[in-house]
Amino acid sequence: MKSRCGSIFMNCHGKRKESMQWWPMIIHGYGQGYVVSEHQKLDWCDMMFLLTFPPKYKKMKFWPVMVPGFKEAVEQYSTEILKLAEEIFANISLLMGMDRDALKRLHGEMMKQGIRMNYYPNCSRPELVLGDDDITGLQIRHEEEWVPVKPIPNAIVMNIGDVIEGRSNGVYKSIEHRAVKNVTAARMSIATFVIPDDDVELGPVETMVDDYNRPKMYKAIKYVDYLRHTLSKKMDGKATTELLKVEIDSS
Repeated sequence: MKSRCGSIFMNCHGKRKESMQWWPMIIHGYGQGYVVSEHQKLDWCDMMFLLTFPPKYKKMKFWPVMVPGFKEAVEQYSTEILKLAEEIFANISLLMGMDRDALKRLHGEMMKQGIRMNYYPNCSRPELVLGDDDITGLQIRHEEEWVPVKPIPNAIVMNIGDVIEGRSNGVYKSIEHRAVKNVTAARMSIATFVIPDDDVELGPVETMVDDYNRPKMYKAIKYVDYLRHTLSKKMDGKATTELLKVEIDSS
């Protein structure tokens, strides 16, 4: 899978990024994400984002054709990752006091899967830019410190996202993470996202709310509204998670 993706970036890197398109509220193709101003400093990263499930959401005109076997590799990989995601959902559902299929149902009838392939060129001034493979490049935020995540061969790193943080009423925290650059070595990573249906309403499930011990800390909001808010801003830590939280009167 990575060899297919690497060939794509070798073909595309340094060329004009004309194949990136928003459709609707979803990025497709090759380029840069979270660009909200022509004056902002861009991440030191090229990306390709493709929707892989359900099939009706695939936009094949954004799938590269210059690499033989790319389509087949992505489809096989995304099928296996979807099975893994469903098993993870099932176990988190049980931990949250629900039946195994609860979180999958809450994602809606049109739960989507997207794959983002990232290419980080080597950088002579890595301390000045933002941004996983066998080279340590992923870091997570823990107790106000950035902690490197050491790569484990053939392993997959799972991050809890904002949706699960809201569903769990804050028990399971969305992980703030970043990629750091390397002076001599380029780096590549592949991230897969499980995306709710646009009209799904986010917010804590009943089993995670207790009026006495753990009152509702997150509000109900449609996923499409959350996504619109997220994509309209530059990446800034976990600022987007604040949109989900209930405002507490401190007076």
